[in-house]
Amino acid sequence: MSENTYPSVNDLTLEEKASLTSGGDAWHLQGVEAKGIPGYMITDGPHGLRKSNSATTGEVDLNNSVPATCFPPAAGLSSSWNPELIHQVGEAMAEECIQEKVAVILGPGVNIKRNPLGGRCFEYWSEDPYLAGHEAVGIVAGVQSKGVGTSLKHFAANSQETDRLRISANISQRALREIYFPAFEHIVKEAQPWTIMCAYNCINGVHAAQDRWLLTDVLRDEWGFQGIVMSDWGADHDRVASLNAGLNLEMPPSYTDDQIVYAARDGRIQPAQLDRMAQGMIDLVSKTRAAMSVENYRFDIEAHDEVAHQAAVESMVLLKNDDAILPVAGDAKVTVIGEFARTPRYQGGGSSHITPTKMTSFLDALTERGVDAKFAPGFTLDLEPADPALEAEAVEAAKGADVVLMFLGLPEAAESEGFDRETLDMPAKQIALLEAVAAENKNVVVVLSNGSVVTVAPWAKNAKGILESWLLGQSGGPALADVLFGKVSPSGKLAQTIPFDINDDPSTINWPGEEGHVDYGEGVFVGYRYYDTYNKAVDYPFGFGLSYATFEVSDVKAVKTGACTATVSAVVKNTSNVDAAETVQVYVAPGKADVARPKHELKGFKKVFLKAGESAEVSFDLDDRAFAYWSEKFNDWHVESGEYAIEVGTSSRDIAGSAVVELDGDGKTQPLTEWSNFMEWRKDPLGSKVLEKLRAEGEAGRMPIVPDNDMTRLFLDSMPINSMSVLMSDGGKAITAFMLDEYAKIAETAE
Repeated sequence: MSENTYPSVNDLTLEEKASLTSGGDAWHLQGVEAKGIPGYMITDGPHGLRKSNSATTGEVDLNNSVPATCFPPAAGLSSSWNPELIHQVGEAMAEECIQEKVAVILGPGVNIKRNPLGGRCFEYWSEDPYLAGHEAVGIVAGVQSKGVGTSLKHFAANSQETDRLRISANISQRALREIYFPAFEHIVKEAQPWTIMCAYNCINGVHAAQDRWLLTDVLRDEWGFQGIVMSDWGADHDRVASLNAGLNLEMPPSYTDDQIVYAARDGRIQPAQLDRMAQGMIDLVSKTRAAMSVENYRFDIEAHDEVAHQAAVESMVLLKNDDAILPVAGDAKVTVIGEFARTPRYQGGGSSHITPTKMTSFLDALTERGVDAKFAPGFTLDLEPADPALEAEAVEAAKGADVVLMFLGLPEAAESEGFDRETLDMPAKQIALLEAVAAENKNVVVVLSNGSVVTVAPWAKNAKGILESWLLGQSGGPALADVLFGKVSPSGKLAQTIPFDINDDPSTINWPGEEGHVDYGEGVFVGYRYYDTYNKAVDYPFGFGLSYATFEVSDVKAVKTGACTATVSAVVKNTSNVDAAETVQVYVAPGKADVARPKHELKGFKKVFLKAGESAEVSFDLDDRAFAYWSEKFNDWHVESGEYAIEVGTSSRDIAGSAVVELDGDGKTQPLTEWSNFMEWRKDPLGSKVLEKLRAEGEAGRMPIVPDNDMTRLFLDSMPINSMSVLMSDGGKAITAFMLDEYAKIAETAE
């Protein structure tokens, strides 16, 4: 071995190879000291470094970690719609890993927010796979640009906490390919995460950690993944089956390396498969070696806090701003109500819980800026009943204020990793306090703190302004002050639809499952794909977000650039006197299709900062996947020929303009058989020629004539041709034989 390279798997004994496929302890890879292979540390993300103070002993302690920058969790950062900013967050996270000698940070998590009650929605990106993949890729690329690895998780279909360790997510192939896989697929192809973490759950009855189709056939063979796959902590229940499926690393260790050794000796594991899995581990430590060799590195705490600050600013979504109550005037008499203003809920609970390097609340920020405001906590941050004394104090404080800023939301006890929420509603005591305050002062702005959506409509009449701030990380206080007082305009857009009621969500009928399984019966109709397709009223649509500025999107054009590709452009103009950013969103709406398709789907977005009165042209290249659906008939992506509308707007329901392109399609056909119906024969390029010849033979008297009237066509269109005898007795049998014979001849000639 040279000083710059590690040995290959060929230099290791069987026992050493086996040892590499399990961790050294809960937070370290297992090294091979005799061969110079180190056991580097890996530890939690995904929105900052959570390195336990007890990590060196291998213990698991979720509440005692070294200080690190707490960036906004994905619930907020996803609303930025700003991949460049997200890349900066990734770079900063990597620098902190270098300081703390962490080779791989466990994140980002890109599971789909199938249902807003999901307990871990706060650390996942969106209900939309395109948005999730094209944002979270910034974390992967940013971290790995500094020589530190990421672990894209949880692969796949980990969309709930209830029974998460064993539940089977029963999902159609099409829904997997169109909804639950694309974020992973995009990030793999664009950024090659050095590791991927498999999910706890089963998919269609097979544990993700033991699913060769998932970990090898799809991930490696189809998508070209080159890194290693590790288990979620405790997700590997059969080391031999998992290694054969394509799992490189069991975490944490079960201290059963002998199982791998025995299986390799008796042929249950092929030598080549063990070599592949072990070599992947050597390759991983080799990639991280340079970064882990940096000594005495110290990241810039203030610079990283500023990145967290900017990320928090862009995470907020302005939902309501009646009478232009925001921004707050500089000379306004302000009352702040709500314990969240003093004790912010800045992150979610569970394995991603970070100890921040600093913490600035909204009240802290006001003090630093010399803003004189009354404050009343109003309620306690728990699920206990209301305190009448706190309520009375808050109502009294609201009297005479020009504006009341009410900080409401979900306490940590209401949502966390480990359990799913039971309701979309905020605690009743907070709503009652809002009503009491609004009865005393109509100029109320509600600032929300929550990791997933909450119902807004029942109490919205009591607020002139509503700012959804999600969970903002350690610098949320200054960011809130910037937005509320108008230093910057809010620019966030919803990455998740806000429904009126949880029962409006299509997944609710199958949530959270029963008897060890959950049926994903809504198929591809997740989030806005369902609401918009079936014209269901929502409180706030996907992609929505107000600004202090106004914008106009115009001159939408689309040009076909290939058989299944197009380019779209539009002009966006800031029509106000406020400098601000707008996010232009592109949705593709298919025309008539052979399968049930959503009304439209997000296929492009760009965030554009424009000074007052400024305009800019934006353009998007749409590849064939922008128009495709997953065909279970072809077991592949399929673009049908026909018209596609390309919609450009500022939310899924605020479409400014559209243009139509006529695409040729991919020309895919499936061989026709006796089980193909007449409609399939007519639509097939070869089958249609057979029918033309059949008609000519009938008119010449050499074959029975197929009846041609409306009623007969109704039967024929859905009838496999092997059933022609039902309509025409022996003549039908002759027609079937003729069609199959002629098709074989034409197909042979076509080849």
